[in-house]
Amino acid sequence: MIKYDLICETCKKVFSSWFASFKEYEKIKKKKLLNCHHCGSFHVNKSLMAPNLNMSKKSNTNKEKQYKYIKKKIKDYQNFIKNNFSYVGNNFTYEARQIHYEKKNNRKGIYGNATNNEINELKNEGIEVQTIPWINDKEN
Repeated sequence: MIKYDLICETCKKVFSSWFASFKEYEKIKKKKLLNCHHCGSFHVNKSLMAPNLNMSKKSNTNKEKQYKYIKKKIKDYQNFIKNNFSYVGNNFTYEARQIHYEKKNNRKGIYGNATNNEINELKNEGIEVQTIPWINDKEN
């Protein structure tokens, strides 16, 4: 048995469910038998999960090292994005649509802010977007 944390893309509620295996989860998802316990939507996906580990002092040290490593990788990724893409702030959805529909020749890709609903709308329109983790520069 395996337990997954699931998130509803419609109502954004998180809930847990048990499955016989990963393959069983995939089979149920493919047959569209997996739905939200809160709103009934079939737009349910697995959320990111951390393994359940025995936390000793040694593993805490390893976990801190892993956290610092991952944080550094995210910061490196952010720097790459800042150097190679144009920041459009809260105008992200407008700019993404303009590039997509008007075939605006934009030498640089764009990045900015959008709500989950706006991102879902863009994806439904066939506009390729990605959500990435972002760490504020002022964060310790």
